[in-house]
Amino acid sequence: MTGGVLAVALHDVEPATYERCALIRDWLDDHGIGRVTLLVIPASDLHPFSDRRPEMVDWLADRVQRGDTIAQHGFQHRQVRRSASPARQAYARLQGGGAAEFVGLDDAETRRAVEAGRRVLRLAGIQPRGFVAPAYAYTAVLRRALAASFDWWASLHSLSYDHGRCTTRAQALRFGSSTQFKRQAMPGAIRAGAFLAGPLLRLDLHPADLDHPSHVRAVESVLRRARRRTSLTYDELALQPT
Repeated sequence: MTGGVLAVALHDVEPATYERCALIRDWLDDHGIGRVTLLVIPASDLHPFSDRRPEMVDWLADRVQRGDTIAQHGFQHRQVRRSASPARQAYARLQGGGAAEFVGLDDAETRRAVEAGRRVLRLAGIQPRGFVAPAYAYTAVLRRALAASFDWWASLHSLSYDHGRCTTRAQALRFGSSTQFKRQAMPGAIRAGAFLAGPLLRLDLHPADLDHPSHVRAVESVLRRARRRTSLTYDELALQPT
Protein backbone atom coordinates (compact mmCIF):
# COMPACT_ATOMS: atom_id res chain seq x y z
CA MET A 1 0.00 0.00 0.00
CA THR A 2 1.17 3.55 -0.70
CA GLY A 3 2.77 4.87 2.48
CA GLY A 4 2.71 1.49 4.19
CA VAL A 5 0.54 0.11 6.99
CA LEU A 6 0.07 1.06 10.63
CA ALA A 7 -1.20 -1.68 12.96
CA VAL A 8 -2.07 -0.45 16.46
CA ALA A 9 -2.80 -3.03 19.18
CA LEU A 10 -4.37 -1.99 22.48
CA HIS A 11 -3.34 -4.55 25.10
CA ASP A 12 -4.90 -5.70 28.39
CA VAL A 13 -8.52 -4.79 27.73
CA GLU A 14 -10.43 -6.11 30.76
CA PRO A 15 -12.89 -4.89 33.40
CA ALA A 16 -10.27 -3.15 35.54
CA THR A 17 -8.92 -1.17 32.57
CA TYR A 18 -12.12 -0.75 30.58
CA GLU A 19 -12.63 2.99 31.12
CA ARG A 20 -8.99 3.79 30.38
CA CYS A 21 -9.03 1.64 27.24
CA ALA A 22 -12.20 3.37 26.02
CA LEU A 23 -10.53 6.76 26.51
CA ILE A 24 -7.40 5.64 24.67
CA ARG A 25 -9.50 4.30 21.82
CA ASP A 26 -11.35 7.63 21.52
CA TRP A 27 -7.99 9.43 21.61
CA LEU A 28 -6.75 7.26 18.74
CA ASP A 29 -9.92 8.12 16.80
CA ASP A 30 -9.11 11.78 17.32
CA HIS A 31 -5.74 11.10 15.67
CA GLY A 32 -7.33 9.45 12.65
CA ILE A 33 -6.71 5.82 13.60
CA GLY A 34 -9.80 4.13 12.27
CA ARG A 35 -8.83 0.52 12.94
CA VAL A 36 -7.29 -0.98 16.07
CA THR A 37 -6.80 -4.53 17.34
CA LEU A 38 -8.22 -4.81 20.87
CA LEU A 39 -6.57 -7.53 22.96
CA VAL A 40 -9.16 -8.74 25.44
CA ILE A 41 -8.31 -10.71 28.59
CA PRO A 42 -11.26 -13.12 28.96
CA ALA A 43 -11.16 -13.75 32.72
CA SER A 44 -8.45 -11.87 34.59
CA ASP A 45 -9.89 -12.89 37.98
CA LEU A 46 -11.29 -16.23 36.74
CA HIS A 47 -14.71 -14.63 36.23
CA PRO A 48 -15.85 -13.86 32.66
CA PHE A 49 -15.30 -10.21 31.80
CA SER A 50 -18.90 -10.02 30.59
CA ASP A 51 -20.13 -10.83 34.12
CA ARG A 52 -17.90 -8.19 35.69
CA ARG A 53 -18.64 -5.40 33.20
CA PRO A 54 -21.66 -6.09 30.95
CA GLU A 55 -21.30 -2.62 29.42
CA MET A 56 -17.89 -3.64 28.13
CA VAL A 57 -19.58 -6.18 25.86
CA ASP A 58 -21.65 -3.41 24.28
CA TRP A 59 -18.57 -1.22 23.85
CA LEU A 60 -16.64 -4.01 22.14
CA ALA A 61 -19.56 -4.74 19.82
CA ASP A 62 -19.71 -1.06 18.89
CA ARG A 63 -15.96 -0.96 18.23
CA VAL A 64 -16.22 -3.98 15.93
CA GLN A 65 -19.04 -2.27 14.04
CA ARG A 66 -16.70 0.70 13.55
CA GLY A 67 -13.92 -1.46 12.11
CA ASP A 68 -11.88 -2.71 15.06
CA THR A 69 -10.88 -6.33 15.64
CA ILE A 70 -10.92 -8.26 18.91
CA ALA A 71 -8.21 -10.82 19.63
CA GLN A 72 -7.88 -13.19 22.56
CA HIS A 73 -5.16 -12.15 25.02
CA GLY A 74 -4.53 -15.36 26.94
CA PHE A 75 -7.06 -16.47 29.54
CA GLN A 76 -6.25 -14.66 32.81
CA HIS A 77 -2.98 -12.92 31.84
CA ARG A 78 -1.16 -14.26 34.89
CA GLN A 79 1.41 -17.00 35.31
CA VAL A 80 0.01 -19.59 37.68
CA ARG A 81 2.61 -22.35 37.34
CA ARG A 82 6.35 -21.84 37.55
CA SER A 83 7.52 -25.32 36.57
CA ALA A 84 9.66 -24.24 33.62
CA SER A 85 13.44 -24.58 33.74
CA PRO A 86 15.24 -21.87 35.75
CA ALA A 87 16.59 -20.32 32.54
CA ARG A 88 13.14 -20.24 30.89
CA GLN A 89 11.53 -18.88 34.03
CA ALA A 90 14.13 -16.12 34.27
CA TYR A 91 13.44 -15.21 30.65
CA ALA A 92 9.70 -15.22 31.37
CA ARG A 93 10.23 -12.71 34.17
CA LEU A 94 12.24 -10.57 31.78
CA GLN A 95 9.48 -10.80 29.15
CA GLY A 96 6.63 -9.75 31.36
CA GLY A 97 7.06 -10.27 35.08
CA GLY A 98 4.14 -12.36 36.27
CA ALA A 99 2.16 -12.09 33.03
CA ALA A 100 3.85 -14.95 31.13
CA GLU A 101 0.75 -17.09 31.51
CA PHE A 102 1.68 -20.07 29.33
CA VAL A 103 5.26 -20.62 30.47
CA GLY A 104 5.38 -23.80 32.55
CA LEU A 105 2.04 -25.22 31.39
CA ASP A 106 1.89 -28.68 29.84
CA ASP A 107 -0.11 -29.68 26.75
CA ALA A 108 -3.40 -30.27 28.52
CA GLU A 109 -3.17 -27.15 30.69
CA THR A 110 -2.32 -25.00 27.68
CA ARG A 111 -5.24 -26.29 25.64
CA ARG A 112 -7.63 -25.83 28.56
CA ALA A 113 -6.55 -22.21 29.09
CA VAL A 114 -6.80 -21.37 25.39
CA GLU A 115 -10.19 -22.98 24.97
CA ALA A 116 -11.57 -21.56 28.22
CA GLY A 117 -10.68 -18.06 27.07
CA ARG A 118 -12.18 -18.62 23.67
CA ARG A 119 -15.37 -19.95 25.22
CA VAL A 120 -15.70 -16.84 27.44
CA LEU A 121 -15.35 -14.60 24.39
CA ARG A 122 -17.86 -16.61 22.35
CA LEU A 123 -20.41 -16.44 25.16
CA ALA A 124 -20.05 -12.66 24.94
CA GLY A 125 -20.77 -12.80 21.20
CA ILE A 126 -17.14 -12.48 20.10
CA GLN A 127 -15.57 -14.87 17.60
CA PRO A 128 -11.82 -14.19 17.79
CA ARG A 129 -9.72 -15.09 14.78
CA GLY A 130 -6.44 -14.13 16.41
CA PHE A 131 -4.46 -14.56 19.60
CA VAL A 132 -1.69 -12.65 21.36
CA ALA A 133 0.09 -14.34 24.26
CA PRO A 134 0.45 -12.26 27.42
CA ALA A 135 3.96 -10.73 27.55
CA TYR A 136 4.51 -12.27 24.08
CA ALA A 137 5.65 -15.37 26.00
CA TYR A 138 5.03 -18.25 23.60
CA THR A 139 5.90 -21.90 24.04
CA ALA A 140 6.07 -24.70 21.47
CA VAL A 141 2.99 -26.24 23.10
CA LEU A 142 1.05 -22.99 22.81
CA ARG A 143 1.95 -22.54 19.14
CA ARG A 144 0.67 -26.04 18.37
CA ALA A 145 -2.60 -25.30 20.14
CA LEU A 146 -3.01 -22.01 18.27
CA ALA A 147 -2.29 -23.56 14.87
CA ALA A 148 -5.30 -25.82 15.36
CA SER A 149 -7.69 -23.07 16.48
CA PHE A 150 -6.71 -19.59 15.28
CA ASP A 151 -6.07 -17.96 11.92
CA TRP A 152 -3.22 -15.82 13.27
CA TRP A 153 -1.14 -14.95 16.29
CA ALA A 154 1.33 -12.15 16.92
CA SER A 155 4.71 -12.28 18.62
CA LEU A 156 6.98 -9.37 19.50
CA HIS A 157 8.82 -9.77 16.20
CA SER A 158 6.27 -11.15 13.72
CA LEU A 159 2.72 -11.93 12.71
CA SER A 160 2.00 -15.59 11.93
CA TYR A 161 -1.08 -16.30 9.84
CA ASP A 162 -2.73 -19.04 7.78
CA HIS A 163 -2.65 -21.18 10.95
CA GLY A 164 1.07 -20.61 11.35
CA ARG A 165 2.10 -21.54 7.84
CA CYS A 166 3.14 -17.98 6.87
CA THR A 167 4.95 -15.21 8.73
CA THR A 168 5.39 -11.47 8.28
CA ARG A 169 8.37 -10.00 10.14
CA ALA A 170 7.82 -6.70 11.93
CA GLN A 171 8.93 -5.59 15.38
CA ALA A 172 6.20 -4.28 17.68
CA LEU A 173 7.11 -0.91 19.18
CA ARG A 174 6.14 -0.82 22.84
CA PHE A 175 6.82 1.19 25.95
CA GLY A 176 8.24 0.04 29.25
CA SER A 177 7.12 1.72 32.47
CA SER A 178 8.50 -0.59 35.15
CA THR A 179 11.67 1.43 35.84
CA GLN A 180 12.68 5.06 35.63
CA PHE A 181 15.29 4.18 33.02
CA LYS A 182 12.66 2.60 30.77
CA ARG A 183 10.29 5.53 31.21
CA GLN A 184 13.05 7.92 30.16
CA ALA A 185 14.58 5.84 27.35
CA MET A 186 11.58 4.33 25.61
CA PRO A 187 10.01 7.47 24.06
CA GLY A 188 13.19 8.07 22.05
CA ALA A 189 13.42 4.39 21.14
CA ILE A 190 9.79 4.41 19.96
CA ARG A 191 10.42 7.44 17.72
CA ALA A 192 13.54 5.85 16.27
CA GLY A 193 11.79 2.54 15.68
CA ALA A 194 8.93 4.24 13.88
CA PHE A 195 11.37 6.20 11.70
CA LEU A 196 13.18 2.99 10.71
CA ALA A 197 10.07 0.84 10.26
CA GLY A 198 9.47 -0.89 6.96
CA PRO A 199 6.15 -1.34 5.16
CA LEU A 200 4.45 -2.55 8.35
CA LEU A 201 4.65 -0.37 11.47
CA ARG A 202 3.32 -2.09 14.61
CA LEU A 203 2.56 0.03 17.66
CA ASP A 204 1.57 -1.53 21.00
CA LEU A 205 -0.25 0.47 23.66
CA HIS A 206 -1.09 -0.55 27.23
CA PRO A 207 -3.56 1.18 29.55
CA ALA A 208 -0.79 2.59 31.75
CA ASP A 209 1.39 3.86 28.90
CA LEU A 210 -0.32 7.19 28.61
CA ASP A 211 0.09 7.99 32.30
CA HIS A 212 3.41 9.54 31.31
CA PRO A 213 3.42 12.80 29.30
CA SER A 214 6.62 11.84 27.50
CA HIS A 215 4.91 8.67 26.26
CA VAL A 216 1.90 10.64 25.02
CA ARG A 217 4.18 13.00 23.10
CA ALA A 218 6.08 10.08 21.59
CA VAL A 219 2.89 8.35 20.42
CA GLU A 220 1.58 11.57 18.92
CA SER A 221 4.88 12.02 17.09
CA VAL A 222 4.68 8.49 15.71
CA LEU A 223 1.07 8.95 14.62
CA ARG A 224 1.88 12.22 12.85
CA ARG A 225 4.77 10.57 11.02
CA ALA A 226 2.54 7.64 10.11
CA ARG A 227 -0.38 9.71 8.81
CA ARG A 228 0.18 8.48 5.23
CA ARG A 229 0.04 4.88 6.36
CA THR A 230 -3.20 2.91 6.20
CA SER A 231 -4.41 1.71 9.60
CA LEU A 232 -5.32 -1.98 9.56
CA THR A 233 -6.20 -4.58 12.16
CA TYR A 234 -4.33 -7.84 12.55
CA ASP A 235 -7.34 -9.65 11.12
CA GLU A 236 -6.97 -7.59 7.95
CA LEU A 237 -3.22 -8.11 7.86
CA ALA A 238 -3.74 -11.87 8.00
CA LEU A 239 -5.94 -11.59 4.91
CA GLN A 240 -3.66 -9.22 2.99
CA PRO A 241 -0.16 -9.40 4.52
CA THR A 242 2.36 -6.73 3.56
